[in-house]
Amino acid sequence: MTRRLRRKVVKKGKDDTVTLSYLEIEVDELGLERNGIVDWTNLPDDTVIQLFSCLNYRDRASLSSTCKTWRFLGGSRCLWSSLDLRAHKFDAATANSIASRCVNLQKLRFRGAESADAIINLQAKNLHEISGDYCRKITDATLSMIVARHEALESLQLGPDFCERITGDAIKATALCCPKLKKLRLSGIKDVYADAINALAKHCPNLVDIGFLDCLNVDEAALGNVLSVRFLTVAGTSNIKWDLVSHLWHKLPKLIGLDVSRTDISSDVISRLLSSSQSMKVLCALNCTVLEQDPSISTTKTNGKLLLALFSDIFRELSSLFAETSNKGKNVFLNWRCSKNNDKNLNEIMTWLEWILSHTLLRIAESNPQGLDDFWIKQGATLLLSLMQSSQEDVQERAATGLATFVVIDDENASIDRGRAEAVMRDGGIRLLLNLAKSWREGLQSEAAKALANLSVNANVAKAVAEEGGINILAGLARSMNKMVAEEAAGGLWNLSVGEEHKAAIAEAGGVKALVDLIFKWSSGGDGVLERAAGALANLAADDKCSIEVAVAGGVHALVMLARNCKFEGVQEQAARALANLASHGDSNSNNAAVGQEAGALEALVQLTRSPHEGVRQEAAGALWNLSFDDRNREAIAAAGGVEALVTLAQSSSNASPGLQERAAGALWGLSVSEANSIAIGREGGVAPLIALARSDAEDVHETAAGALWNLAFNHSNALRIVEEGGVPALVHLCSSSLSKMARFMAALALAYMFDGRIDEFAPMSSSSESTSKSVSLDGARRMALKHIEAFIRTFSNPQAFTTAAASSAPAALAQVTEKARIQEAGHLRCSGAEIGRFISMLRNSSSILKACAAFALLQFTIPGGRHAVHHASLMQGGGAARVLRAAAAAATSPIEAKIFARIVLRNLEHHQVETSI
Repeated sequence: MTRRLRRKVVKKGKDDTVTLSYLEIEVDELGLERNGIVDWTNLPDDTVIQLFSCLNYRDRASLSSTCKTWRFLGGSRCLWSSLDLRAHKFDAATANSIASRCVNLQKLRFRGAESADAIINLQAKNLHEISGDYCRKITDATLSMIVARHEALESLQLGPDFCERITGDAIKATALCCPKLKKLRLSGIKDVYADAINALAKHCPNLVDIGFLDCLNVDEAALGNVLSVRFLTVAGTSNIKWDLVSHLWHKLPKLIGLDVSRTDISSDVISRLLSSSQSMKVLCALNCTVLEQDPSISTTKTNGKLLLALFSDIFRELSSLFAETSNKGKNVFLNWRCSKNNDKNLNEIMTWLEWILSHTLLRIAESNPQGLDDFWIKQGATLLLSLMQSSQEDVQERAATGLATFVVIDDENASIDRGRAEAVMRDGGIRLLLNLAKSWREGLQSEAAKALANLSVNANVAKAVAEEGGINILAGLARSMNKMVAEEAAGGLWNLSVGEEHKAAIAEAGGVKALVDLIFKWSSGGDGVLERAAGALANLAADDKCSIEVAVAGGVHALVMLARNCKFEGVQEQAARALANLASHGDSNSNNAAVGQEAGALEALVQLTRSPHEGVRQEAAGALWNLSFDDRNREAIAAAGGVEALVTLAQSSSNASPGLQERAAGALWGLSVSEANSIAIGREGGVAPLIALARSDAEDVHETAAGALWNLAFNHSNALRIVEEGGVPALVHLCSSSLSKMARFMAALALAYMFDGRIDEFAPMSSSSESTSKSVSLDGARRMALKHIEAFIRTFSNPQAFTTAAASSAPAALAQVTEKARIQEAGHLRCSGAEIGRFISMLRNSSSILKACAAFALLQFTIPGGRHAVHHASLMQGGGAARVLRAAAAAATSPIEAKIFARIVLRNLEHHQVETSI
């Protein structure tokens, strides 16, 4: 027997509208699948309508062109009763294309002046509700035209941003054109004058909800004439004459709720309003500074009315509206929504309270006043979470935005308040936000993703988001065609990718591909989404495995495209950082070479070092530094003008951040590995700024500046320049005083290069007096240098271990010396054959100090386990170093340090020879 079911279908009525009815059918007659192929056009009509209802208007209109059936169903009245235009560009042409579907449109949400201008083209004469944001550029003319074409309008809301170009004239036009108006909420009007308000009182008899928020001036006396008003908010409005208010507004016969939040109302006025009004039930006065500073407020009698303020227990006050005990505590909103309450007045009050609380809490969060930590942790976070579960979509959105905003305490440094963030997590906020993020409504997706992004700055919250499945949700949202949704989702992945434990999960969720695709999708006109996508990729690229995925997904090309073409400094900075991280993995993958080979990459990074923004210069220099470890990249950077650009950068960075100083010197260090580049750096004036950077207070800058000067000093011309520019005292200071062992080591090596005798051979000939002066100068500098090189070497000596090692070559004795002498980071240095040869030659130098220095350096370069130890050992073995080392170890005139260090180097060579043969 065939199983039967009842399902909803649509039928076309006499007026060509689509209605719902029921039809009994057999399951095997649906015809959805034939031979394994699904025919989507044969879906049941009600299923198609349900699917269409989850799409934005553009996708809904596009799918309607699939077939005649879907076109008919796509025009159903129930699909076009409400329209949210905020997600996409909406202009007159778009409006005209969907106007035929909007005949019965009742509710409309829009964003921006262009969308406002296009609304009249929809020809939706039965429009009941209009809500707009980003209204700063909307003029009186536009608003007047909108209301003139929509006489059935019952609700008009513009905000929360300020309507700077709208005046009382447009309000007056609204009153004249829309006699059915019930709700009017406007933000940021400069002057709401008496004639405009009196027009509302005269022509809109059903006007029960008025909101003039954050206005500069509102005529208080005229508001007293709107006898129909039940709910009134003037939150954030300045210049109100409160004495006049206290004598007028209590006479409003139907006034139930009054919101005076964020104003300078006093406790006396509050008291008179509460005691005088016969109808008022709720007075909201959140964040009223004058009121909160008045100690007498605690004795104010409320006469059974609710006074909601920061110093009151808001949930307990709200609970007093209900007779049932079940509506007590922090679940008051949830219990009210779930109850079968037939009290119309109570439902109106709670609905209004949700709206004003969401608005006011967001405004307070945006201004971030001092002293509210206790309120946010004890009440504010829970209130926002309660409001996030409202049935009003705009309340949900504002509550989510409030959560995203109230945790932030420093925008510039992306710093959030730990206590507030964990209060959200403690009250189940992560799960609520993730549920909102899964909504089909794009506005909710965007605001929930923004909140998750900001909260995830806190490591504990980020962990909770990941554990609750948030990474998969955000990766999915990053694929959205809605730019705002994609942007906020990318921001969430950016913050989550800071945690090493989340990087692999993001890659597994397809996040890398989604982020790369975002760059191509919004390559123009999407600065916010591009910055977030590039920032997330930069974090992911710092991980070796993820960096390979970034490259495979086309990330190198995408990031280079941003570095070359985007003019927004935030995008440039993150793109350069991402390229730097892609190139940072050395020999573990081929990304370093791949970045260098991408057309225009090196030229773009060189150009970014000239940016007026320090962050961009810093990241570009960092990228060039990492890329310079590849031989081909190094020469290509120089060919692209990198030497001149980086010398200029170093010259201008004396007062810059340590990060920029480190990377500028580091990039020159990397380029100077090539002797041709080293000569070019000296010729372009690179010596003086590197000496200046060597005097920095930052340890990291010491290392890169010393490394660059060490490379430069290999060339005799540069060595002379270093002496002439006062570099010896700077290097001596590093050698003796830097907290970085590596900086001290490389400073000592630079000094050794300078005074191993070659500088005397190549010093230019001049007049006898000049020659004598230069000789004296060089002699003094040489003595100073050798003295501090010797002191440096001795800090790594152990007299007792040396004595033992001198008497016996037992492995244990040499190992003890090695452990004391080891500079761990020196194992990452890679020397050329010429450099190794120079240290070997230095073992024959007449100076015992230079001999000890050379042996010490070769010890560092050959310690087993060092990254390039095998390479160095191979160079030494091929250059006959063993014979010179044995001679140094046996020479009676060699200092004990040179002898012992030479023996250890010989053992290292034997170790590597055995290792190679194996």
